[in-house]
Parts: sequence; structure tokens; C-alpha cells
Amino acid sequence: MDMTPQRLAEQLKTEGTLQIVDVRESGEVAEGMIPGAKHIALGELPGRMGELDKTVPVVAVCRSGRRSAAAADQLTTQGFTAYTMPGGMLDWTAAGLPTS
Repeated sequence: MDMTPQRLAEQLKTEGTLQIVDVRESGEVAEGMIPGAKHIALGELPGRMGELDKTVPVVAVCRSGRRSAAAADQLTTQGFTAYTMPGGMLDWTAAGLPTS
């Protein structure tokens, strides 16, 4: 399932019932993350899924959307409700949305 950067930003303001997982590598995350996101590189995800709450939807985020789609597939297979953000951080920053 897809979630646009604008929709994600709105849901973060109003609901606060999402987990954001940034699956980029450490060097990429240093350039900025969505506030409140948890950094778990894609390669580490299988071993770190226990850090996430299966009762709360997860939005996977990467640079452009490819790795986050793979992460969302992995999460869905393990029983999570998972979304991906097509366009990733490129679209998030292009939309002028905040990073930490």
C-alpha cells in the first residue's frame, strides 16, 4: 500500500498512530530523517522486526521508494500492516516537509 508524503505528514499531525521506519543506510540518514522515524537499514530489518509494534501500522521510507517497497513486503509477510512512500525522501524534501 502506498502513502504520499503529504498524507503521511497530515497523519503524523492528526493521528500519531503510525510507525515510520527509515530503511536507508546510515550515510543517507545523516542527511535528514522524517521526525520521529526509526532507522533500521533494509539489511537489518529481518533481525530487528521485534522492535516494532504489530498493532500499529508501519510506513517504510527510503531515498526513492524501491527499498521501502521491499521492506513493506517483508513486514506484511510477518503480519504487519505496512505502507511504502513512493518517491521516498526525494519527494518528502521536494514537498518542503521537515527533516530532523
